[in-house]
Amino acid sequence: MPHALVALLFFLAQPFWESKVPEQWTDQEIDILCHASPWAQTTNRDPEVLVYLATAAPIEEAEGELRLRSKRPLAEPDPDYNDFLRLNREKVLVLAIPWTQARFGTDAEQKQMEEESLMIVGRKKYQLVGHFPPSRNDPVLRLVFPREVKEADKAVLFQLYLPGMPFPERDVEFRTKDLLYHGKLEM
Repeated sequence: MPHALVALLFFLAQPFWESKVPEQWTDQEIDILCHASPWAQTTNRDPEVLVYLATAAPIEEAEGELRLRSKRPLAEPDPDYNDFLRLNREKVLVLAIPWTQARFGTDAEQKQMEEESLMIVGRKKYQLVGHFPPSRNDPVLRLVFPREVKEADKAVLFQLYLPGMPFPERDVEFRTKDLLYHGKLEM
C-alpha cells in the first residue's frame, strides 16, 4: 500500500518548471527542457532532428540560464532575429532547429521549404511567414509561423521541409494541453 501512495504522489507532482523558478533548475533539468519536454521534441524520421518552440517562455528562460551558467559564451541569436522578435512577438511563434548539416540546401530547396512548410491547427493550415537561416555564428534554423494556436486547440502539427537534409520532409506535433506554463499557453 505505501508504494502505491508514493507512486500516486509522484504522478500528481508538478513538473519542475512549474514548481521551481528558473534559477533553481538544475543543469540536467535545463537539458530536459531544451531537448525532451513538451516544448522540445525530435522529428519522426531518421536522422532525428531536434525541434523546439523558441518563443515559448520556458525555453527562453532555460536558454537564459544556460547563458548565465556557461563558462564559455554561448552563441547569441542573430541580431536581425532578435529585432524581428522584439517587434513581432505577439503576432508570431518561432520553431527552431539546431542545424548540424554541412549546408543549408540550394536556393531551390530553400524556396521549397518556404512553400511546403506548414503549421496545421485543427483543419486550418498556415503557411510559413518567414525564416532565419542558420549561420556560422548562429547555427539554428528559425521558422516563423503566425501565432494562431489557442489553448482550446488539441494539437499543432508542423509539416516541414528542411533543405539540405537527407529525407527533408519532417513532421512534429505538439499537444497544446502540455504547453501550459504557469497556467498560460506558451509557444
